[in-house]
Amino acid sequence: MSDEKNRAVAEAILPLVGGGANIRSVAHCMTRLRLGLADRSLIDHQALSALPAVLGTVADDTFQIVLGPGAVAGVTAQLRRLLDSDGGTETGSAPTAEAPTAEAPTAGAPTAGAPTAGAPTAGALAGRGERIRAEARVRNATPAKRALRRIANIFVPLIPALIGCGIVAALSGALANLGWAPSLVTALGPVSAGFMSLLAVFVGYNTAKEFGGTPVLGGAVASVIVYAGVAKVEAFGHHLTPGQGGVVGALGAALLAVQLERWTRRILPGALDVLVTPTITVLFGGLAALFGLTFVAGEISTAIGHAATWLLAHGGLLAGLVLGGLFLPLVMLGLHQALIPIHTTLIQQQGSTVLLPILAMAGAGQVGCAAAVYLRLRHNASIRAVIRSALPAGLFGVGEPLVYGVTLPLGRPFITACVGGAAGGAFVGAAGQLGGAVGSTAIGPSGWALFPLLAGPHGMAASAAVYGGGLVTGYVVGFLATYFFGFTRETLAEYNGRAADPAADPAPAPAVAPSPTATVDGGTHPGA
Repeated sequence: MSDEKNRAVAEAILPLVGGGANIRSVAHCMTRLRLGLADRSLIDHQALSALPAVLGTVADDTFQIVLGPGAVAGVTAQLRRLLDSDGGTETGSAPTAEAPTAEAPTAGAPTAGAPTAGAPTAGALAGRGERIRAEARVRNATPAKRALRRIANIFVPLIPALIGCGIVAALSGALANLGWAPSLVTALGPVSAGFMSLLAVFVGYNTAKEFGGTPVLGGAVASVIVYAGVAKVEAFGHHLTPGQGGVVGALGAALLAVQLERWTRRILPGALDVLVTPTITVLFGGLAALFGLTFVAGEISTAIGHAATWLLAHGGLLAGLVLGGLFLPLVMLGLHQALIPIHTTLIQQQGSTVLLPILAMAGAGQVGCAAAVYLRLRHNASIRAVIRSALPAGLFGVGEPLVYGVTLPLGRPFITACVGGAAGGAFVGAAGQLGGAVGSTAIGPSGWALFPLLAGPHGMAASAAVYGGGLVTGYVVGFLATYFFGFTRETLAEYNGRAADPAADPAPAPAVAPSPTATVDGGTHPGA
């Protein structure tokens, strides 16, 4: 979007989240604007969801507005400008809650193909999804899951650089394979690898920032891990290797630095703090990193790489089936955040993560499921309008609108979407077991947006063919599973606004249809 459109979106969002006085922090990831708000009761959820640019919202430790890749960075920049300007809280105007949109047709307006009176609408479905999400958020407020979210907060700001460097690396590899522009290929090497060589420093910086330490001290201690001079240091009978331990070591070193900094500040008089605290933090934190964390973290990182390689080589089909089918539940449980350091470690070690293309199949199952829901609920114009709006974003890996607005509140379609993800994951995993493993050179995108980041032993074309085959498998199986098993006859009649008709549901319905609430309570928690 242009700066003018981005500013218009930012101006529309600002008053709907309580104005500038209610905003404590502004950040963004690949698809979401993340706002730290003082009072969430000031959010006008209905009007915010009615904005055409808003694909969905997620209430977590920060309030997150899904804007999609590309748009989110521009809107975030414009929102910051509004907050920096005088008054910004009154800038722009927002559509009224009554304004008709594609997602929320005007109540009572006659629409071609609209359900008869009493049939649940998209608004009711979205409300049910929001209640399910709120219940899940309460259950997720455990110390372990909060710790995982904090770890995710360390790596999310690094994703844009990982993507940029990953695409440059893919371009360099393609040119090298074709034998074109050797001088350019040589120049692209440091462009793509420079950030990765210093990734530990950025991880250390963000870790200290997230856990309340001085960011630059966390980066300083973590930098010991990647400094070339560590090759001259001997520990445990072996000379160390620069980069040994990777992001795992950087994470541990920075956490240690935060604790050292806090301990030193508690016992020192203020007059000595400016000199002694940084010195003790860097000295003891750096030595601990050299003679302990580097070795231990190096062993952990090596084990992660070996485990991923072994898993695909010996059980790729089964591993893909399980990972692709369970990823959405893992996301809603918050457990997927534990995979971020694993992805980053694999990228550092092997140049790509073989797990991400498999996990991305969960989104393919969701897309196929949504298409089937669209056909089955042919008399519910409200829900079909939501699907039409959310489906393009789902193709590019933005799954929140489909998950929380369609499949999860409906209950059974969420399960059939996971079936589609399992089928796609099995396809990609089986290819890896046969020697055609596909990896991603960066984390963040999924769906069609992942194609430029693919890498594999047989070249870009072969990797794209395997990944594309997985997407098609996920789409087809998710569609068929939902079309034939996604609705009971009664549920289909309810959402189409007509009496149950055996002829309207040719598929035999399973004996038990789990309700949306039961689905969540059973642990199947989806996410984006």
